[in-house]
Amino acid sequence: MTELVNRSWRQAVQSGFEQEDRMRWNELGQQECSLARTLAVIGDRWTLLVLREAFLRVRRFDDFQKKLGIARRVLSERLAHLTAEGVLEKRPYQERPLREEYRLTEKGLDLYPALMALIHWGDRHYAGPEGPPVLHSHKTCGHDFRSVATCSECGEALDPRQVEPRLNRPG
Repeated sequence: MTELVNRSWRQAVQSGFEQEDRMRWNELGQQECSLARTLAVIGDRWTLLVLREAFLRVRRFDDFQKKLGIARRVLSERLAHLTAEGVLEKRPYQERPLREEYRLTEKGLDLYPALMALIHWGDRHYAGPEGPPVLHSHKTCGHDFRSVATCSECGEALDPRQVEPRLNRPG
């Protein structure tokens, strides 16, 4: 079965997922690949950590800087990029002088499952013997949870050996 999945993936790659030229970091956003386009927006370590803090309800520049210990210039660039991409938006919280905070947009909130999957992957593979540093509780049922990707049609948990990628383009 694994060989069948690998063969299907290779066929898909050969028929259009892979570009003939090497992808350059600054050209990822123009690739015909959803993952490459996503990485162009959130693909560096500081951006993911900024998003983590945004989901933890950090909103103000100084608070991001204090929590992350990130250089002000780097943080400014990441926040500007996420704002330009529509992942965050600026909202005024003070008028004189004007001060703004950063809030996740709907587009930003859509990143939550991906971020939780990365966090839980890290918990599984890199937590020490004492377990993960942070537990996540579902307010509705009160239970701690782990990320599970499921099929939108049948609800079954997804196993990569049971998924077949195919191009969504004619030809």
